[in-house]
Amino acid sequence: MDEKYLRTAEDGVTRCWWGGGELDYRLYHDQEWGRPVADDFQLFEKICLEGFQSGLSWLTILRKRENFRNAFAGFNFNKIACFNDDDGCIC
Repeated sequence: MDEKYLRTAEDGVTRCWWGGGELDYRLYHDQEWGRPVADDFQLFEKICLEGFQSGLSWLTILRKRENFRNAFAGFNFNKIACFNDDDGCIC
């Protein structure tokens, strides 16, 4: 890989240029990015977060992820299917 696409962070780990800065990016890069997702709920979360990201930085989404999980019943699509207009979940 071309060296211009890599960055060594202060922790001494060399990562993709975008994954070496903010701690949220480093954790995402090291623990999630590029790894296959087999769990249906995790895959649903990933797809939803990608949609929410439109027009925002991925860092914003990473920092708000827990709020999204709370608002969307942990991205449990079975519970989301029961949401109503009043209070979210009727299950």
